Amino acid sequence: MRRTLLLALLLSGAAASAAAQDLLIRGGPIYTGSDAAPTAQAVLVRDGRIVWVGAERDQPAVPTTVPTIDLKGAALFPGFTDGHAHLDGIGWRELTLNLEGSASVAEAMARLTAWAEAHPDGPIVGRGWIETHWPEARFLTRQDLDAAAPGRVVLLGRADGHAVVASSAALAAAGVTADTVAPSGGEILKDEAGQPTGLLVDAAESLVGGLMPQADPAALREAYRAGFRVEAAYGWTGLHFMSAPWRDIPLLEQMAEAGEAPLRVYNSITPDGAAELIAGGPRSVADGRIITRAVKYYADGALGSRGAALFEPYADRPDTTGLMQITEQEIVPLYQAALRGGIQIATHAIGDRGNASVMEWYQQAMAGVAPSERPNGADVRWRIEHAQILRPSDYHWFVDLPIIASMQPSHAIGDLHFAPARLGDARLDGAYAWHSLIDRGVIVVGGSDAPVERGAPLIEFYAAVARRDLEGFQGPDWRPGEAVDRLTALKMFTLWPAYASFREAELGTIEVGKRADFTAFDVDLMTAPEADIPKGHAVLTVVDGVVVHRAE
Repeated sequence: MRRTLLLALLLSGAAASAAAQDLLIRGGPIYTGSDAAPTAQAVLVRDGRIVWVGAERDQPAVPTTVPTIDLKGAALFPGFTDGHAHLDGIGWRELTLNLEGSASVAEAMARLTAWAEAHPDGPIVGRGWIETHWPEARFLTRQDLDAAAPGRVVLLGRADGHAVVASSAALAAAGVTADTVAPSGGEILKDEAGQPTGLLVDAAESLVGGLMPQADPAALREAYRAGFRVEAAYGWTGLHFMSAPWRDIPLLEQMAEAGEAPLRVYNSITPDGAAELIAGGPRSVADGRIITRAVKYYADGALGSRGAALFEPYADRPDTTGLMQITEQEIVPLYQAALRGGIQIATHAIGDRGNASVMEWYQQAMAGVAPSERPNGADVRWRIEHAQILRPSDYHWFVDLPIIASMQPSHAIGDLHFAPARLGDARLDGAYAWHSLIDRGVIVVGGSDAPVERGAPLIEFYAAVARRDLEGFQGPDWRPGEAVDRLTALKMFTLWPAYASFREAELGTIEVGKRADFTAFDVDLMTAPEADIPKGHAVLTVVDGVVVHRAE
């Protein structure tokens, strides 16, 4: 029967001339991600679907018109999917001031000065600084910005997106003074004299939101194009777009229909569009290239800016336990509305209190809406984004409800330099606990959180299997047992993101009948020394049989 199906798939398009999405790929190790046949030597694609995969000696006859791609020793995998990324932010990182990798306050401010000189008009917006490894060991302040770009409105987001530092001109334009009260879920940092330092955390970022330059449609489209280019070059065949602006969904759908969306995008939208999405139901265009089916909420802030909500005070700042962004009374009815509308929920939670709250809220929402009232029945596949600091006593919620843990391995290799100071040793037992969750049968979706992190799949894969920073440092208390094996890491970036987007029947493995999404790297992730993994790069990215990136 299987042989008959194979021949039918091969012959169904034989009379037509081969299109761009007809391919034969060979010449390197192929890791299928399938338990039944984990490796292969060649794969054949027709009309964007896999019609054959196996050993070259068993390869069926292929028309000479079908293009052949020689991997030249590169390793091919199912298409890698970034399970948590911000496509708009990735694009804007390419178009605005990028402070990523700045080694000190001085270097960051030198970049600001150069940008200000090259862009003499209008507000200056940037992102990517992080102070945890700077010799100054402090947040940026308005005085730093004022000296580097005198008189300018400057807004520079911390890498995690949960804090922004504003210049004096920006604070004045927004009316932020020593008397300004921070909104609920936010904090205005102040100096010893009670004056704002310029740093606005979480909900307080909204105080300067009106100063952000509003992108015109052409600029916004270019930002998304830039985001697609970056992701394709890294080897991602798709991404789960977290906090996708509801207002941007029509644009993304138009781009897909016009052939300008080379990668798959699974949208989890901002809450302002929740009611409309729930009323209209899940959206899909361009043969599933852009799917909008989830809403993203925030429970707390981030660990680096001490906004993550903890049960006990921060070890390095005992006057705070972090910031909750929403209450049970507000969120549970919204969750229940999503259940009745067949809409998936993804909630950001980083601290142990933030995570425990979300688990309890999910349980309450599900208890209040019977499976018979839900279009998806019991199969809702709700997610917690980050699930970063957990109490081990709370692991069971991920199994009992169940909950998908959407986690970003690179956070663990960046945070290892400051998380012990923030948390103390005891709370590290439930920190970045990929292995502990997976051992319990939990689906753990791997992502990058770009532009919070660089966004490269090889860094994420390395982080998952090595649990060390890029220099090989781990630290004596960093729970090395939470690293995962390589086959598990592969699932985290292929099959499990497919499952989390309800597409495991079409994506996630290289098997006959599935869509032809592939990623090839010049490093063999299954055999290379760990330290070599992040040194490689993507040589081929294929979506629906179409080559969207190929290294020169």
